[in-house]
Amino acid sequence: MCAAECESAASNLAPADRPTTLTKANRTLTSNDITAASTPATTATEETSGPSFRDLGVMPLICDALERAGITHPFAIQEMTLSVALMGTDLIGQARTGTGKTLAFGIPVIQRSVAPTDPDYSELPQGKPQALIVAPTRELALQVSSDLEIASRDRGLRVLTIYGGVGYEPQIEALETGVDIVIGTPGRLIDLANRKVLDLSHVHALVLDEADEMLDLGFLPDVEKLLRLTPETRQTMLFSATMPAAIVSLARMHMRHPMNIRAESSYENATVPATAQFIYLAHDLDKPEIIGRILQAEDADKMIVFTRTKRQAQRVADDLVERGFKASALHGDMAQVAREKALTRFREDKIKVLVATDVAARGIDVSGVSHVINYTCPEDDKTYVHRIGRTGRAGASGIAITLVDATDVHRWKMINKALDLPFDEPVETYSTSEHLFHDQGIAPGTKGRIAPPAPPAPRGERSGERGASRSGERRSGGERNRTRTRTRTRGGKPVEGDGARDTAAAATDGAGTPPEGAERPAGRNRRRRRRTGGGTGSTETQSA
Repeated sequence: MCAAECESAASNLAPADRPTTLTKANRTLTSNDITAASTPATTATEETSGPSFRDLGVMPLICDALERAGITHPFAIQEMTLSVALMGTDLIGQARTGTGKTLAFGIPVIQRSVAPTDPDYSELPQGKPQALIVAPTRELALQVSSDLEIASRDRGLRVLTIYGGVGYEPQIEALETGVDIVIGTPGRLIDLANRKVLDLSHVHALVLDEADEMLDLGFLPDVEKLLRLTPETRQTMLFSATMPAAIVSLARMHMRHPMNIRAESSYENATVPATAQFIYLAHDLDKPEIIGRILQAEDADKMIVFTRTKRQAQRVADDLVERGFKASALHGDMAQVAREKALTRFREDKIKVLVATDVAARGIDVSGVSHVINYTCPEDDKTYVHRIGRTGRAGASGIAITLVDATDVHRWKMINKALDLPFDEPVETYSTSEHLFHDQGIAPGTKGRIAPPAPPAPRGERSGERGASRSGERRSGGERNRTRTRTRTRGGKPVEGDGARDTAAAATDGAGTPPEGAERPAGRNRRRRRRTGGGTGSTETQSA
């Protein structure tokens, strides 16, 4: 969406919804539109030269908690949002992914909530949520919760994360005990509200994070239900990368005099400036080898590989593990506990490669991600921007590599045109191509494997004791079969000679002679089946 379209979307709001013109720190706030004078990717020098959180009116307890985490100066979206949100004003924030939106709404929510240690807390309904933050995915909800817990640590606010895929009991027990801020996904929030466990009638602040993603996932009806469960006097903050018509309609219906804060010129061109992008035309069978070699590049650290399907994600992860790399899959078929474990191990550097579907394209804020690789061409330009936004976060640099199949060249050209990128013709690339080694800083002679393939186990080891026991059974069975002889021929005649002697021996005891005085067992009728000349069977009985 171009800047003119964003202005048009904002102009659809009622004239009465537009605040007066304000000016602050070389940034102009006109017609609900704040445009940053600085570049979107704020560098470390610009951070330290700008105002601190204390200068923006953030309470000391929150500033102290942030400083212990190494956060002292705000980014552009945070600086522009805090001055408005701390006054309780409704706002619409538009910013590229990875620019620090979480603290932009998280700090106002924390500061305007009443902590259990405050004298005024006794006047509130005990244990009822004071603020609600709605996120489209579980991973994003967990990330928001982690950031808010850091910022609210000294205030003593109780933060609860609610999402599906896990049991109800811990969430219900926490709500019954009492919480101050609830962060969750729409489906589970609606479910608990229908069970009369989650009471949203006392919420003073509601945040919709990644509103356009909730629209894409079909959560908008659930979001509207949640809005109707909260008081009309609440503060509403909506953060969205784009402003489609449905989001504008939602803002007009449920927000009061919203201010539109935009921290960049347009979303489509919101690829991170500090991220180097490479587009390669690659063969599907050669892609694991290419990734294996990129993993050994001189500046390679943690890496996220995005795939189109869940099965593909699991297959690529298994392939990389077999090649000797520390990798794990992350997709919707995994249990929630397994997904959280994979993310935790990735954050703690216990694994270096996370192979994920688009479930991880939003909300994963992991430091040290040096590379993002699109194993296949993304579906559209928005998916591309969100995927490569996992690297180059918060002013850091990163590398984004897209491996395009021959059948996806047309799709890539559409993405390239929409984002105005200079990669209209992907370069044909193999794992042995010289330009791949040069572009990515890979040492000559590097192979896409750091561990030799496991040799196949010998036949005897594969069968193990079970196979040996079976062979022993076959041998013992053979020995037993040697004592069994035929007493009659196929024609029904008695067997003579050695066969008769063997029969007699078979009838003896272990010593080879029948016991003295022992009687022969009574004869049993034996049934023998014969085939007649017409092909039908006939049965006759003989006495032994």
